Amino acid sequence: MTDGDTELELVMAMIRQEKLGDVKKALVEAGAPHMTVTNVSGRGSQPAKTSRWRGEEYSIDLHQKAKVECVVADVPADDVVEAIQEAAHTGEPGDGKIFVLPVTDAVQVRTGDSGADAV
Repeated sequence: MTDGDTELELVMAMIRQEKLGDVKKALVEAGAPHMTVTNVSGRGSQPAKTSRWRGEEYSIDLHQKAKVECVVADVPADDVVEAIQEAAHTGEPGDGKIFVLPVTDAVQVRTGDSGADAV
């Protein structure tokens, strides 16, 4: 169903929630303003936090993150990755990860367009 000329790629990033506004601005500037954002929990290199509640001590090892997904066709995925990385960077553990995956096809529900036309 794809036209074969244009490669579709999914750029998926798990970032700090407080950096979401910066990432949204960076994606608009990079020419990739369309995205899906989901609130997720995860753990990685960011250390666990120990807290007390009602006298009981507990450890929080799942941290709240924002998952940003963006399918690109006309904009190079490398440009999108660079925009996200620069906008989400704090230099501290827990800044997140970015993944780039190939997309075999996309279909727009309303129009039936497929491939790059659907994006």
